[in-house]
Amino acid sequence: MASNEGFLTEEQREVMKIASQNVDVLSSSPKSPKGSLLPEYHIKAPAGGKVPAPGMGVKHVRRQHSGKHIRVKKDGAGGKGTWGKLLDTDGDSHIDRNDPNYDSGEEPYQLIGSSVSDPLDDYKKSVVSIIEEYFSTGDVELAASDLGDLGSSEYHPYFIKRLVSMAMDRHDKEKEMASVLLSALYADVISPAHIRDGFFMLLESADDLAVDILDAVDILALFLARAVVDDILPPAFLARAKKALLESSKGSQAIQTAEKSYLSAPHHAELVEKRWGGSTHFTVEEVKKKIAYLLREYVESGDTSEACRCIRQLGVSFFHHEVVKRALTLAMEIRTAEPLILKLLKEAAEEGLISSSQMVKGFSRLAESLDDLALDIPSAKSLFESLIPRAISEGWLDASFVKSSDEDVDVGSKDDKLRRYKEEAVTIIHEYFLSDDIPELLRSLEDLGTPEYNPIFLKRLITLAMDRKNREKEMASVLLSALHIEIFSTEDIVNGFVMLLESAEDTALDILDASNELALFLARAVIDDVLAPLNLEDIANRLPPNCTGSETVRMARSLIAARHAGERLLRCWGGGTGWAVEDAKDKIQKLLEEYESGGVVSEACQCIRDLGMPFFNHEVVKKALVMAMEKKNDRILDLLQECFNVGLITINQMTKGFSRIKDSLDDLALDIPNAGKKFTLYVEHAQKKGWLLPSFGSAAAAADSSVLLAVAS
Repeated sequence: MASNEGFLTEEQREVMKIASQNVDVLSSSPKSPKGSLLPEYHIKAPAGGKVPAPGMGVKHVRRQHSGKHIRVKKDGAGGKGTWGKLLDTDGDSHIDRNDPNYDSGEEPYQLIGSSVSDPLDDYKKSVVSIIEEYFSTGDVELAASDLGDLGSSEYHPYFIKRLVSMAMDRHDKEKEMASVLLSALYADVISPAHIRDGFFMLLESADDLAVDILDAVDILALFLARAVVDDILPPAFLARAKKALLESSKGSQAIQTAEKSYLSAPHHAELVEKRWGGSTHFTVEEVKKKIAYLLREYVESGDTSEACRCIRQLGVSFFHHEVVKRALTLAMEIRTAEPLILKLLKEAAEEGLISSSQMVKGFSRLAESLDDLALDIPSAKSLFESLIPRAISEGWLDASFVKSSDEDVDVGSKDDKLRRYKEEAVTIIHEYFLSDDIPELLRSLEDLGTPEYNPIFLKRLITLAMDRKNREKEMASVLLSALHIEIFSTEDIVNGFVMLLESAEDTALDILDASNELALFLARAVIDDVLAPLNLEDIANRLPPNCTGSETVRMARSLIAARHAGERLLRCWGGGTGWAVEDAKDKIQKLLEEYESGGVVSEACQCIRDLGMPFFNHEVVKKALVMAMEKKNDRILDLLQECFNVGLITINQMTKGFSRIKDSLDDLALDIPNAGKKFTLYVEHAQKKGWLLPSFGSAAAAADSSVLLAVAS
């Protein structure tokens, strides 16, 4: 009894007995089907227990031939006498490289991760080190050189953003240094378009910057104002950026602060430049004063090494072109000082103190200001011309300056001629804005006798109109149509617009909405048939891809592609002084029909005169000739004769009208089969009456022969 206490109780023994009986019932031959027999047997259950459902309790039971039953592991793996899991391998096995049957292909694969390099991420990391080094050393030239060596100029906007954002979180010294560096990099290293893009990225991220920098809005506003004062951002940028930002954004608030608190204040330029006091750098005016002082000291002492030391001590290597310009000016003012000045410039160049690019830039700046300098020094131009070959021969001025000066700076009589032309052109344009007399302007322009300057006249006309009211803008567009018909070639118009678009960024400094105004003038020129749409592509190809001018051309294309573009652009200046082109065409058609049906010549001439569009009289000629062909009534030629006799239609307008008919003969022949023969007769009649320019004869003869050949075939 006592010996049984540590073992099974009677109840437990009963349970085991029943379990063994159930096993015996289920343990038939391994080959016997189990699934079909299970329902035929009654499985005994222990007292108080439940009978398991059919199939349960035998799911993982397997009988060995020895009679023992074992539990099989899930998925069929494990257990003595079993095959193991599918594709189960011996975990202790290993590959022996010394085995004769060794196959390197059986070696286990090992995946090695490698990071993919992103050029933008690499660029951002590199510019951070450049900026950190610049804040430590203050070496502008080194920073510019390192940035240039990086390449990837398309990422320069990110440099602007990183430079300013890093400076915003530092002291005033670094903020001033950042502004100085931006001015030094402008145009030479970073394009104006990238400067604008970088500042716009800053404005877009202003909300994020405000999280870490409490006064981010005010600091960013000051950077914007400083960029405008330093002429690296046009004032129009602020207006355009403001439109592109949400009104409630921090970037929009920064623009408002810059405009109202800084740029609109009295003496704002001086205040903005000195806002970050305690800088290691001087303001531009202070540097100019120091340069002037050291040059005068040098002229008195003649100590070249001391002068070079003072120039180096200024620490403004990016501003050495000012040293060159002021030194050359001083040599012209004080003739006895010329040998000393040239010696200083030569030694500074040989030592590498003044770089070749800074030397060329200094000469270029002086060349551009020769007209003003000649007011104080009459012989300035001749003195300057004598200095250039000497500087090149001694090796301290690059010979490329001669080519650039020939292209960009007119010296001598050519310059005087151009200057006089510009003055007279401005006078003619002002008189036109007062009188609205197109024929008088055309006569004045022809009297000048300088067709090579036609693009310059166009540039000056539109520039002056842009700074005036809509009336003058409309007058400029109307005049442009007249000039194209009477005097200017399409090439003149294209060249004039190219000159305008190349200087768009400078124009924007004085005219806030210059880009939009230029786009409207371009689009209006296309609508008025002054330019063809293909001319816009030619203009765009002659401009740098990412400049303000290219953006303006794209804007003009968008305006032309819009619905009802013709009607909108014809009235873009609010009506103006002249009729819309379509209205004028309708009126011309009606007056010709009235005359053809029995009208009086004098009355028809008066109606043409009342149109007030002498530059558009070629349309009268064209429609009159077409009507004569269609109606087979040559009476309308009498009207043209009278208009020519009284000077109502000029020989240029008459020739233009005949030229337009010649160009459209193929289309006319579809409706008027004998259009070619009729036109030939009209040309002969016009030449006898003296209506046409002599130059029209050869071109018309070639066209007539081709038309006659086409008709004959």
